[in-house]
Amino acid sequence: MIDAHEKLDFRIQQWIFKQGWDRLREIQCLAIDPILTGCTDVLISASTAAGKTEAFFLPAISTIAEDKRGVGILYISPLKALINDQDRRLESLADILDLQVTPWHGDSAQGRKSKLKRNPSGIVLITPESLESLLIRDSGWVKSAFQNLKHIVIDEFHAFIGTERGHHLLSLLHRLEHLLGRLKTPIPRTALSATLGELETVPLSLRPNKSLPCKIIKQTQSSASLKMQVKGYIEANTAVGDAVRAEQLVCNDLYELCRGGNHLVFANSRSRTEILAAVLADMCESNAVPNEFFPHHGSLSKEMRETLEARLQQERLPTTAICTMTLELGIDIGKVNSVVQVTAPHSIASLRQRMGRSGRRGGASILRMLITENELTEQSSIVDKLRLELVQSLAMVRLLVASKWYEPADSSLLHFSTLLHQILALTAQWGGIRADQIYSLLCEDGPFQHVTVAHFKCLLSHMGNTELITQLGSGELVLGHAGEKITNHYSFYAVFKTPEEFRIVSGSKTLGTLPVDSLILEGQHIVFAGKRWVVELVDVEKKVILVNRAKGGQPPKFGGAGMAIHDVVRQEMFKILSESDYKIKVGEHRIDFADETAQSLFQEATNFFLTTNLAKTKFIQQGNRTVILPWAGDKVVNTIVAVLISKGLAAGAFSGVIEVEKATMEDVIYALKTFLADVSISADKLAESIPEKAIDKFDEYLPENLLIRGYAAKAFDIDSAKRKTKVLLQEVNVENC
Repeated sequence: MIDAHEKLDFRIQQWIFKQGWDRLREIQCLAIDPILTGCTDVLISASTAAGKTEAFFLPAISTIAEDKRGVGILYISPLKALINDQDRRLESLADILDLQVTPWHGDSAQGRKSKLKRNPSGIVLITPESLESLLIRDSGWVKSAFQNLKHIVIDEFHAFIGTERGHHLLSLLHRLEHLLGRLKTPIPRTALSATLGELETVPLSLRPNKSLPCKIIKQTQSSASLKMQVKGYIEANTAVGDAVRAEQLVCNDLYELCRGGNHLVFANSRSRTEILAAVLADMCESNAVPNEFFPHHGSLSKEMRETLEARLQQERLPTTAICTMTLELGIDIGKVNSVVQVTAPHSIASLRQRMGRSGRRGGASILRMLITENELTEQSSIVDKLRLELVQSLAMVRLLVASKWYEPADSSLLHFSTLLHQILALTAQWGGIRADQIYSLLCEDGPFQHVTVAHFKCLLSHMGNTELITQLGSGELVLGHAGEKITNHYSFYAVFKTPEEFRIVSGSKTLGTLPVDSLILEGQHIVFAGKRWVVELVDVEKKVILVNRAKGGQPPKFGGAGMAIHDVVRQEMFKILSESDYKIKVGEHRIDFADETAQSLFQEATNFFLTTNLAKTKFIQQGNRTVILPWAGDKVVNTIVAVLISKGLAAGAFSGVIEVEKATMEDVIYALKTFLADVSISADKLAESIPEKAIDKFDEYLPENLLIRGYAAKAFDIDSAKRKTKVLLQEVNVENC
């Protein structure tokens, strides 16, 4: 591999020499042959800043260096900012080969787009949405300009897998090959990512019809080092005026840790991002020093975000960005001294991406996690007594560092919303198309292979009835009146949307808003604004959730609502509590990565776990409330909650812990036994009772049965829930013996 670079174009070898590199990295050497030969897909999995981009572009550009007839490389990114970043990074390499590089998205310079239109060649950097726009509005030019396309590369591939946008991308690539007459001689695809779970399954997510083999290249040698600490904080139960709030302590530490350097602070939510940024800016002002703390999230203007990104890149002024996931992906933001995660992350994959944002120039990656838990009282919930936000954070770190495990994509989803979008897009692209051609292109050979003929016919029939499409006497489908209106709007090209915000209302008082991207059932118990509530009514038309106060003990601080936490994470949480040990084994040593407060909080959790015998006990009676601890992922937990509510019980889930109000343990066990015996309960039947099922962008245009089917696949898992329930009931029987 030492002389692997000699296979590259001579000018690229010169460019490598000018960079001062003494050798190519491992993945860069391994990628040269499969990309040069062009007869296989390639998956490159390596840590952030390991040289994945160069691993693709050095050999790929070598294959098009002498060929100026049309676009040779199509680079697809999830972010406009990442495209702009790649444009800058490719500049010197493109200059030495006199290669045209064109960024193509809504904010790109029109002059560069016009130049490409007149003289298509080189490399095009594009988002899926802009590619959709080109296919619909200018497919003739695309067919001509991309006729000699040799490579397609997808950056940050993990951001697409298993999502509506990912299915959209796969459909676009298949449609592009169809347009170019390349279905039998597919264009090689290369996927780049630092965060892919279950690598052996990823090639199917890159090319579902398996028309090309896939070469997996993964980093085996890594000199990267990691420094990590979990810091704990205790939120006192005294009145605000009597004690320093934990939030202020967190800000004090952020001020001390981050001032004078470049840092990223991930705060998970936009509201927390704004609060932290405002408090830290006030601290700078009160100390008469320049402000170094700035918010960064999707609701801010493009100018504000780009100004902050540029400030980080220039590295002239100390800068800390308080951000949501907007800075999680691979935008080059210069040297970041450390990454701070405030509250538990949503997933290990997300945590890995965030961690990789520091240590990019040869230094160690530094990650701190700041976790706040409530001070315990007699009324404290089991979630707080088990310190589940802290334990979830510790478990995620263990799985990330010791097991190198990330969440795999959910391959059971049906993506009906995106299928409807693609039927409209195909019809708009071709002007008229037969139903069998659509099914063949999108479902038989395309990415929607889970969709049956019956589902497809039902969808087409409904689209006809609602004037999205109409059928001509020749049998061809064309856009109907409603379909033309939708496809002609600029917003059509994207398949993703921000979750709908519903107002939470109690009586005549609005408590706040809640994004409906998690399970909300009438009769369900939830925690909002630090209080317990029971959902009385979900008004889909008015986007309102009516609630009443629910009696009960102190609500848990960490609600953990959603559908994101994986079974493996909750099982790891159970394991570290059972073993009373979260440390990571390195050789003969066990590395502790928690500070003194976090250690003390974990000790409280293990003491409660042991004294309550939770290693064996999964059902606890607390007054007139029964608590179930299934130690399962959100999909299984949500299924059990929905089943219990369907059987007339008042249930809710908090951080994977199920609470059933006004029910004895015998009531709950009986309900679970009937669930095991009831063959009529299905995921679809549970989904029927969900008031708001239209989560994805084009769900509102789906027929009710497909909306139910799609939601059921996303939210529920009957088979896994029954397996978990069977284990829970067996453990009850063993204890009774």
